[in-house]
Amino acid sequence: MAESGRAITVRELTDALDTAIARPADEQYADTVVASVALVDGAELAADATDSPDRTGASGGHVPDVVLHVGVRDDEARAWLVALAGRDRTRRPRVVLSKTSAPSVRSAASEAGIALVEVHPRARWDHVFPQVQRLLDRSRRAGAPDAPDLLAADTDLFDLARTVARNAGGMVSIEDEASRVLAHSPSDETADELRTLSILGREGPRDYLRVLHRWGVYDRLRTSDEVVDVPAHAELATKRRLVVGIHEPVEDAPRMLGSIWLQQGEGPFAPDAADVLRGAAAIAARIIVRSRNAPSTEELLIQRLFGLRGEGVDVPSLAGALNLPQSGPVAVLGFATSGPSGSDVTGRVGSVLRLHASAFRRDSVTTMPGERAYVLLPGYASEQAVAAWTRQLVGALEETRGVVLRAAIATGVAELGDVAAARAEVDRVLDGTAATGPEGRVTTLAESRTAVLLGEILDLIAARPELQDPRVDALAEYDRGHGGELRRSTAAYLAAHGDVRAAAGRLRVHPNTLRYRLRRAESVTGLDLSDSADRLLLEIQLAIRERLEETSPRSSRR
Repeated sequence: MAESGRAITVRELTDALDTAIARPADEQYADTVVASVALVDGAELAADATDSPDRTGASGGHVPDVVLHVGVRDDEARAWLVALAGRDRTRRPRVVLSKTSAPSVRSAASEAGIALVEVHPRARWDHVFPQVQRLLDRSRRAGAPDAPDLLAADTDLFDLARTVARNAGGMVSIEDEASRVLAHSPSDETADELRTLSILGREGPRDYLRVLHRWGVYDRLRTSDEVVDVPAHAELATKRRLVVGIHEPVEDAPRMLGSIWLQQGEGPFAPDAADVLRGAAAIAARIIVRSRNAPSTEELLIQRLFGLRGEGVDVPSLAGALNLPQSGPVAVLGFATSGPSGSDVTGRVGSVLRLHASAFRRDSVTTMPGERAYVLLPGYASEQAVAAWTRQLVGALEETRGVVLRAAIATGVAELGDVAAARAEVDRVLDGTAATGPEGRVTTLAESRTAVLLGEILDLIAARPELQDPRVDALAEYDRGHGGELRRSTAAYLAAHGDVRAAAGRLRVHPNTLRYRLRRAESVTGLDLSDSADRLLLEIQLAIRERLEETSPRSSRR
């Protein structure tokens, strides 16, 4: 997951992250330059710490300059740092961002010559990681020839926040329409507790929000472009602020996208602070509209939760970001179309599926990374309720949209860290039940284990040509040369468990005709249909031939 950019110093990195999020590293590392970043979890660190000395780092290749320890325990961090101390300096990261304050970890980092930046325990990695990436990317742009002006380029909300703070005086926070912090300028010692809590939690404290509603601040922000002067509040220990609404640039019906807040610092606001805020609001609107049309960091984290972008998640941070419980049963559902391979859910009923999931569980999480869709349902009432809702949804979409879906359900998932394994399970079920009829459109691994395991066994054999019996190919060659029905007749006989009359009825031929075909099949292949081993082998081999002919190659999702 490494991202590279133009080098910046550790001091520049920690200053930009804000004192509310990260404590500065020891001064000896302040001028250390960094240009790449990666997220790693405990399992990756353990593998790296015990691997051979010529391994090139936690990422398995390029060694990132900055490593973010996501969900890493103190003992895991210490063991990894101790292992790094014995390596060449070119194969060690330069900076570690960690939520630990353990002296043993700090001491191990010092021994390894690595700067340890302590991140606030309540900070969210899905907030910190994009900021580091943004800093490196901005540094790269700044070093490019003819680098454009930040405001003219509409680069991102963090750049905008810093520019507004510099020109209007004070400290800036940019929030969405739900009062969640999207970006902010660096804080100083005059930042009040409201600002610190908002940056860490990305949402303003409820008491203050109620005061703002009572003062009519949000009504004014929604209905006009005026800059509202919000006085200090002694009881809540908040300082004076200026705020302006961000509105979508749509004629006739402008929609509020968020707001820009300017907290007063040591000195007064700049004389033209109101004009700066109004101009910034127009720029912020363009940035927000553009970003909403691009994949979000949240979506990437959701895909990581489902195991679609590598293994390992920071469960506490992700649970906080998505308002999900860290433990307790969750259900994982997978949806696929019943059409040809490659028919995708997203393009046909993706938005409807997401809406139905949200109606069933307000805290549901949905992702659609390709031809399948996955839904997470936390705190579901019962397995029966999940199955009933899924069947109703599949039926409704077929009736109203003409889209035939298949669904696989994994319930009883103990915690968010197990979601990736559950997603792999529903993929197994969807892969193994592609040919089932209407009664199998909504199923679980327990209900369809035979079909799933048999399908996986056939896939394994089909992938190894040496396990495919050439004697069975002789049946198809005979049929092509003689216009015969040996292969189809043999398959029907095996499916009828050796009952000639039943198989002949299905084929609509006389039993004696079938008996003749079976003798001819034995002659052509050299197999003995009275031998149980030969019958088993022949049935497996015929199923493999049918699978290879009727299905396209499966795309790997694991």
